[in-house]
Amino acid sequence: MATADTKALVKHYLAVLEERAPGRSVEVRVPPYAAVQVVPGVRHTRGTPPAVIETDGETWLAVATGRTTWAEALASGAVLASGERTDLSAYLPLSTD
Repeated sequence: MATADTKALVKHYLAVLEERAPGRSVEVRVPPYAAVQVVPGVRHTRGTPPAVIETDGETWLAVATGRTTWAEALASGAVLASGERTDLSAYLPLSTD
């Protein structure tokens, strides 16, 4: 069950990713919390984006804060990524703590 704290943290780290990886070539989805378009490249405007990343809130928070690496999350199947520019490892972790 989604908590208000989890929702706030997921949205916060997605907003940080938008700042660090501005663009619209990759859609990052963290249902049921939010989705953002990031990473420089060809802008996507209609239909299903050609590059999509999807994960759950707990996994997103783990990669955003450095509790797990992008590669580990992908290898475990906790993150699904398809299309070009979906390797977010250059932007992660997002936490500066």
